[in-house]
Amino acid sequence: MPLRLGYNTNGFAHHRLDDAIEILADIGYRCVAITLDHYTLNPFDADWREAASRIGARLDAHDLSCVVETGARFLLDPRRKHWPTLISGDPADRQRRLDFLRRSIDVARELNAECVSFWSGANHDRLPEDRAMSHLVTGCTELAAFAAERDMPLAFEPEPGMFIDTMEEFAALRSAVADPQFGLTLDVGHVHCLNDGNPADRIREFKDILFNVHIEDMRRGTHDHLMFGAGDMEFPPIVSALESIQYTGPVNIELSRHSHDAVNAARRSFDFLTQLQA
Repeated sequence: MPLRLGYNTNGFAHHRLDDAIEILADIGYRCVAITLDHYTLNPFDADWREAASRIGARLDAHDLSCVVETGARFLLDPRRKHWPTLISGDPADRQRRLDFLRRSIDVARELNAECVSFWSGANHDRLPEDRAMSHLVTGCTELAAFAAERDMPLAFEPEPGMFIDTMEEFAALRSAVADPQFGLTLDVGHVHCLNDGNPADRIREFKDILFNVHIEDMRRGTHDHLMFGAGDMEFPPIVSALESIQYTGPVNIELSRHSHDAVNAARRSFDFLTQLQA
């Protein structure tokens, strides 16, 4: 069964969401990873529910599934990227992030999304590790309970430079949260650039809780999302691993720095990954 390829709208930053959906459907994608942001299904807009209903209908019309992504850079604070976080020192700041994530779950439910993907954030307040982990576990546990009431899976993404960046750290977090709704967004490029094991092996290791996959090219040691062929990753083993575990979830391409050439980037990425499955 071919992989169910998707594309993240953070790579279509200069397009209306409606147009991005139509373009991706025309190329052949089967999923859209919707990064909630200013002008892209902003959950703080008064009419977000009507907007989500309209976008959901457009996805249905093209037989597309979706994932809700929460990595907008400046949605919560116009001056600080990815701020505040689940491990911010100020409880009010942590609640701002939690409020956004709860709203994201509500948007995802309206869209009938497959999951909501999120991360820890960086430890900019330089909290002791045990305190930062305590804040994170508390926030994730509260969020998982909220998501369970809405039957919405959560997919946590280890991210380079953030408090939880390796797979071992994610495994410890998941053990502490201990909720079946709490799964994994695995970015294979992150595993590669951090030298955090072999991406294909990680796919097999975490197959039972793999809710969402991000894919792009990358160079070892550098967290820079690259067009396929511009990095030093080997993709046939990754595709084979996904096929071997009979993964049926979305495989979403994430090229957030390619919005200036979004249509060509999306088409080239689709062709590259499709050819690997031929």
